[in-house]
Amino acid sequence: MTARPANAHQARLLRLLRDRGPNSRAQLGDQVELSRSKLAVEVDRLLETGLVVADGLAASRGGRRSHNIRLAPELRFLGVDIGATSIDVAVTNAELEVLGHLNHPMDVREGPVAVFEQVLSMAAKLRTSGLAEGFDGAGIGVPGPVRFPEGVPVAPPIMPGWDGFPVREALSQELGCPVMVDNDVNLMAMGEQHAGVARSVADFLCVKIGTGIGCGIVVGGEVYRGTTGSAGDIGHIQVEPDGRACACGNRGCLEAHFSGAALARDAEGAARDGRSPELAARLEAAGRLTAADVAAAAAAGDTAALDLVREGGNRLGQVIASLVSFFNPGLVVIGGGVTGLGHHLLASVRTQVYKQSLPLATGNLPIVLGELGPTAGVTGAARLISDHVFSPA
Repeated sequence: MTARPANAHQARLLRLLRDRGPNSRAQLGDQVELSRSKLAVEVDRLLETGLVVADGLAASRGGRRSHNIRLAPELRFLGVDIGATSIDVAVTNAELEVLGHLNHPMDVREGPVAVFEQVLSMAAKLRTSGLAEGFDGAGIGVPGPVRFPEGVPVAPPIMPGWDGFPVREALSQELGCPVMVDNDVNLMAMGEQHAGVARSVADFLCVKIGTGIGCGIVVGGEVYRGTTGSAGDIGHIQVEPDGRACACGNRGCLEAHFSGAALARDAEGAARDGRSPELAARLEAAGRLTAADVAAAAAAGDTAALDLVREGGNRLGQVIASLVSFFNPGLVVIGGGVTGLGHHLLASVRTQVYKQSLPLATGNLPIVLGELGPTAGVTGAARLISDHVFSPA
């Protein structure tokens, strides 16, 4: 079992080293409110635990040269991002640099036992490749609401058979390390915050558009989960009274009208109705359509595909406009599988947000695509478990 910091000072030092890389004792002293003697005591105690190691001499600052300190290079975290249709698994070092990353198609509706057999197989493959002897912690993202303290999914609409499954407990026993579980969009937000487009932003929204739609809310640099862990479930905001039936049991939800699944269904309708030769050709070739097909058709100038993107972007933009008016974020990040729609989608979202929200909220508001793509979730998962490991026991 990995050692844990003994107090809040040590925890802060570990997180500084994680987020900013190796630092000299003098540089660390500049960043924490500790006397030189107290800093020396805490760093020496961390060296004794093996969580940090000495890393050569730092550049001179006009006196006796200070030693560099870095997180132990052998520390390894496992990041797991379970989506509706695929699984991403990665191993990182203590600074959350992705050392190895695997992706495998998987339908989350096959249930937790089948999904976690695949996760454990992928984790074993990364371990036997020489990237890790073992894991010091694992972060897991799932595409549904999570009761965060217990690490348990709660009535997830697109995850039949997962309600109440003890994800954290089960995987902790299998992996032999601490495990933390969260909603996948919260982990995407944490990934973009750590290494992506939101690095310097304290208050932002991260919208994930995949099979479903969710929103990670970051306030003061921390993910806001709400009282029961369901904050940000914007996919089930109603956008059309008496609209389409949604998997949650209601009608007219955003997710029912614009998500990866909804877009694919509408694209197949356009193909069969003769409104899109491009989509019809793709449907005939593959037997089914995905959001990626819509993106490719839109990029080729297909009118029906462009209309689908604009209509969906307008609906999404209306919801985001309400969120912007309420929350006043410094940034809106859009990620997930549907971001292959790119700037056509962004243009529609931006138009609605800038038109509907007050100028004070939108005057300096960037609305951008995420930077990390498929590694956002696994990076965020590693960030989540490192926050736990780098906190006092």
